[in-house]
Amino acid sequence: MRLHRRELASVDGEVTLRRSARLDFGQLIAAVENAPPVAAVDVVGAQLSQAVAAKRVSFLIADFSGQALIRLGHAAHPTTVRTQGRETAERVDLTGSPQGRALATQAVQIEDGTSHTRVCAPVTNRGEAIGVLEVCLLGAPDEQTVADIALAAHALAYVVIANRRFTDLFVWGQRSVPLSLAAEIQHRLLPGAYTCEGGQFTLAAWLEPAGNVGGDTFDFALERDTLHLSMTDAMGHEVDAAVLATVLVGGLRNARRAGLGLTEQASRANTQLATFSDHGGFVTGQLARVDLGSQTATIVNAGHPPPFRLRDGRVERLRLAADPPFGILAGYDYQVQTLPLQAGDRILFVTDGMLERNAETVDIAAVLEATRAMHPREAVRQLSETLLQATGGTLGDDATTLCFDWHGGASQQRTTSSGADS
Repeated sequence: MRLHRRELASVDGEVTLRRSARLDFGQLIAAVENAPPVAAVDVVGAQLSQAVAAKRVSFLIADFSGQALIRLGHAAHPTTVRTQGRETAERVDLTGSPQGRALATQAVQIEDGTSHTRVCAPVTNRGEAIGVLEVCLLGAPDEQTVADIALAAHALAYVVIANRRFTDLFVWGQRSVPLSLAAEIQHRLLPGAYTCEGGQFTLAAWLEPAGNVGGDTFDFALERDTLHLSMTDAMGHEVDAAVLATVLVGGLRNARRAGLGLTEQASRANTQLATFSDHGGFVTGQLARVDLGSQTATIVNAGHPPPFRLRDGRVERLRLAADPPFGILAGYDYQVQTLPLQAGDRILFVTDGMLERNAETVDIAAVLEATRAMHPREAVRQLSETLLQATGGTLGDDATTLCFDWHGGASQQRTTSSGADS
C-alpha cells in the first residue's frame, strides 16, 4: 500500500507544519529543545508513540554504503552487530524491505503482520534522504494516523539535522565499515547533504571510495539566485591526496564565500595550492556556476574529464576546453566557458575513477539513459552499484558522480508533500 501525505508544505526551505489532530508539534519542538542532542530522536519517538498508541517507534539512518539503513537504539538484540556504550546499530537491507521502499519511493509504506502493522515513512529534507521512521502499531492505521506518522517523519529530519552538529552518534551509526584517516579527512570535505532540490533544479552526488582513498570531492552551495557546483580529484592516494584536496577545497570555498567570480575562485585556489605543493602535487576539477535568474551556466575545466549530458533521449560528452589542473601553474588565468542548459537536461559530472581500466566495461552513457526516469539521488547510486558489480567491488581509484537535473523556467517556489520530490 502506498500513501502520499499532504500535511506538510515546504516552499524554498520555508516549512509549515500543519497542526495534526493528535500530534502537538509545539509541544514536540519544546520537548526536543529541552533534551540532550543524543536524546532528540527518542523524544520524537515518545511523543509520536503516545499520540498514535504505537507499540514501537524506531529511527533508521541511511548508511554511508548506500546499501542499508541502520536502526539506532539502546538495547542489544540478536541481530545487533555493533554497539558503542549504550548505543546499538542494527543493519536493515534496502533491497526488498518496506524500509528500503519508503526511502527509494519517498512514500509511506504500510505492511501488515501477524502481531502488528508496520508503517515506514521517509525522513527527508530538501531531497536529502536521511533515513526512515518505522512505527509498529497493534492494528491497522486510519488516515489520520498515517498522516501523523508521515508528518512526524519529516519533522524528524529537521531534528536530526539540527542535532547532528553536537554529537557523533548519527555519524557512528552510518559507519558500518570503519574509515581510515584519509577517508575521515575526505568525508569532512564533502557537503553536509548529498542531495538538494530547488524549483528549477535537482542535484545529487555520490562518492564510492577506493580501498586506498583517492582524494575525490564534490561540493555545492545555493544562494538566492545562484547555484555553485564543483567536483575535484586530487593526485595520489591516502593522506597525501586528502591533504591536497583539503587545501584546494578550502581555497575554493574561501574564494566563493568572499563573493569572487568563477575565474577568480579558480585562480586564487590554484595559486594557493601551487604555493602549498611546490613538489608537483595537483588536483583536476570543474567549477560550475548556474545563474537561476538568467537560466544560464558557466564552467571552468581544470584538466578534468568532460561531463555527460542527456538531452532529448540522447547522451553525449560535452566539449570543454581543458585548462591545466589546479596547483601546476601559479597565477594562471582560467577561462570561463558556457555550460549549455535546456529544460529537461540531465548532466552527469564524473571523476576518472568512473573511467579507469577496471571500469571500462561500464557503459556510462547507457546507464545514464536507462536511469533517466530515476530521481538523481537514485540514479547516482545505481551507477555506483553498476560500477561495483563490473569491478567485483575492487576500485582502482575513487569513483564520484554528480547528477544535475535542470528543470528550467523562471525562478519558482518548490512545493513538496514529503520532503523530497519523488
